[in-house]
Amino acid sequence: MRDILALVPKPSHFSGSEWGAVQKPDASARVALAFPDLYEVGMSYLGQAILYEAVNRREGLAAERVYAPSREAAAVLRDKGATLCTLETDTPLSRCDMVAFHLTHELCYTNVLYMLDLAGLPLFSCERDASMPLVAAGGGCAFNPEPLTPFLDIAVLGDGEEILPALLEAVRDSRARGEDRGTLLRALSRLPGIYVPSFFEAAPGGGVRPLVPGYEQVEKALMPDLDAAVFPTRRTVSFGQAVHDRLAVEIARGCTRGCRFCHAGMVYRPVRERSLETIASLVDGGLRCTGFEELSFLSLSTGDFSALESLFSQSAHKCRQEQVSISLPSLRAGTLSDPMLEIMARIRRTGATLAPEAATQRLRDVINKGISEEDILSHAERLFAKGWQQVKLYFMIGLPTETRDDVQGIFELSRKVLALAPRGTKRLQVTAAVSPFVPKPHTPFQWERQDSKDDTTQKIAFLRELFSTNKKLVMRWHEPAMSRLEGVFSRGDRALAPAVLHAYRAGALFCDWLDHFDPVLWDEAFAACGVDPDAYLAARDPDAPLPWDHLKTGVSTAYLKLERRRARDGALTPDCRFGDCSGCGLCSFDGRRCGLASQAHLDIRPRLNRSRPEVPAETAAPDTATEDLTLKAAHYRVWYAKHGPAAYLSQLELQSVFERSLRRAGVSPTFSSGFHPMPLLSFGWALPVGVESQAEWFAVYLRRPLSPEAFARLLAPALPEGLVLSHVEELGMGRKVTQPVAEEFTLRIHSPGAPALAAEALAAFAALAAASCFPYLRETKKGVRSEDIRPLFETVEPIAPDALRLVFSWREKYISPVKLVSAVCPDTPPEALRLTKIRQIFLGGGGAAPVPPAGG
Repeated sequence: MRDILALVPKPSHFSGSEWGAVQKPDASARVALAFPDLYEVGMSYLGQAILYEAVNRREGLAAERVYAPSREAAAVLRDKGATLCTLETDTPLSRCDMVAFHLTHELCYTNVLYMLDLAGLPLFSCERDASMPLVAAGGGCAFNPEPLTPFLDIAVLGDGEEILPALLEAVRDSRARGEDRGTLLRALSRLPGIYVPSFFEAAPGGGVRPLVPGYEQVEKALMPDLDAAVFPTRRTVSFGQAVHDRLAVEIARGCTRGCRFCHAGMVYRPVRERSLETIASLVDGGLRCTGFEELSFLSLSTGDFSALESLFSQSAHKCRQEQVSISLPSLRAGTLSDPMLEIMARIRRTGATLAPEAATQRLRDVINKGISEEDILSHAERLFAKGWQQVKLYFMIGLPTETRDDVQGIFELSRKVLALAPRGTKRLQVTAAVSPFVPKPHTPFQWERQDSKDDTTQKIAFLRELFSTNKKLVMRWHEPAMSRLEGVFSRGDRALAPAVLHAYRAGALFCDWLDHFDPVLWDEAFAACGVDPDAYLAARDPDAPLPWDHLKTGVSTAYLKLERRRARDGALTPDCRFGDCSGCGLCSFDGRRCGLASQAHLDIRPRLNRSRPEVPAETAAPDTATEDLTLKAAHYRVWYAKHGPAAYLSQLELQSVFERSLRRAGVSPTFSSGFHPMPLLSFGWALPVGVESQAEWFAVYLRRPLSPEAFARLLAPALPEGLVLSHVEELGMGRKVTQPVAEEFTLRIHSPGAPALAAEALAAFAALAAASCFPYLRETKKGVRSEDIRPLFETVEPIAPDALRLVFSWREKYISPVKLVSAVCPDTPPEALRLTKIRQIFLGGGGAAPVPPAGG
């Protein structure tokens, strides 16, 4: 794919040259970690980063990334006869030992087939032999992968840090022994958490029947102690804006709050907190190695972290000093104390999100949310008091036992929150994000009915009418047809696989993106395959078999049924992490019978920093960060070359790349003032994407002066592949940085096998040089206009049969050099025009030429 970067949109997303990318071309076994969505989504997924680290720290093993290309990029692949490759070493997926998909939601299933197809691999597992990669899947949806099972060789249930490297080694060793696929699968079935779908078949009544004696059920793999688990500090830093573009640190895994709708809260038990010491090390190393400007503490219930006060206190001073904001996922009301809110307010504020889930107390008790309206309103009031102006509330509609009053309560509670804002608050907004309830496997609500699409649409229309009465109340909602499809596959079985294949072949891709989602394609697929989708939304008989009964999370079915009965009674079940055991059946300590029989020898228990939640301090931790971050002590111009994959970085991407490089280098850039401080950087003329350069620069102010040589020594090793620092020069302290009046380029016509192409292009430039004017039609805000671009070509000089020396003059105006060259030879394929900037020429005849790299 590296050969076609010039032809695909967002080429930097396919270059594999990000800071932190690991390249192991000589590895003895290679797994492609395949995220079935776009790069900017997949680069936000912490699970991939963890598994990437777990494999790559093993000698001889390599993990590489691959994402679903956009439809436009896929069209280029097919047109050029290329196949989907990994980012790091450009290895075709068909030549990897494993392709491991992350199944984070049900609407990605057709994208799995899309990526297999682009890789040139057979879609069905039964059609792939031992010479082809083993196709695996993991993530939350692996706890019921039945709709995808005909296409998968294995699924991995539970924690993957230890099992994935062991899997890859087993695949490598099996291939070395020349074993067939069946022999390999039998060996893998003996590993914890490995589900081999072909060893089961669909059974009458909705369940499955085992085909291999002794392999009747599959238990999830579990890491008892997160302090002993792999976690990355030096991780891959995305090019461009990822959806969640920040340093995410997993502070805990699992949740026992017991929300009865929550799939993750049931399947990832027990609660396992990382120690404060481990987290401090991960935060310090992660910020130093990545340069991120935002830190996020992640877990299923971050507000329930037993030592949250201490965690904030130990992180706040460092973040304040380095202008790193702290963000949290959606929180349970009442879990942030005033001191913690004060800490967050002192740095850059990020959005505040609360998750009541249900708007009335009765319904919150049904779902076991464990919070009161007073908790919600008190938390919101404190947010407003600390300066937050926008608050988001998450709700669900269609929950079991819901009434019209419960639905209207969403508006009423949002209005109460809005009323708490101080008078005169600017940009005041309260947003209610509403999602339809989707019953999930392995939860107490797995037997419940899901609202039909029509029911959901009516409830949303009712709420929209209520919210339209106040401009400061905003409602967002999840598309009912998407929730319907999610519900079909959430509790789906193997009978849905033909519909997945049919929908893929009809063009159903990126179904979690509203602008790509087409429910008609799915309705046609279900009809063609004889599937009644609404049957999957119906209530289930608690005594009937379920398609996922053979996949064990450790939580007993008896416990799920008990919690379902308690929901009907509106009875609350306390969190067991700080109290009595709730009897879910998972833990093994103190003589308990563990629901994971093959792992009962492990010490499976809640692991906490504190035996009870910390009491909030009366005042915020003292803030000793008195440094003026807007101080301008020195001003520099940093010269660098832009080669290879770095040529495909856009100007906007470079801004982020250099900001984070400066942070990694440990220098102290000056920040702007205001609500969202940013490092003070400025750039020269924007270099077009795909053009290499030997002479680029950016200017930056520092709070602490350095010699140019010292600055270069610190920054050079912190730059990603293809950006090579040449030298640093000091500038005056004025704001305006001198721009070049002209720039010199070489143009090479790359036309192997078509020598006439280069001759035609050089002839076109010869005609340009001889002409007195050259009209050019240019798109402007006022429409298409014609202008003479001949004065912009200061020098046109042949230097080889396929190359020219060009000097562009920017004294009157700047136009992209790529556009100028294409205007002269419009019939030459864009990928054949290879421009390289050689130097920049400043007023007075001076020029910046390349010099040896710093330290070189």
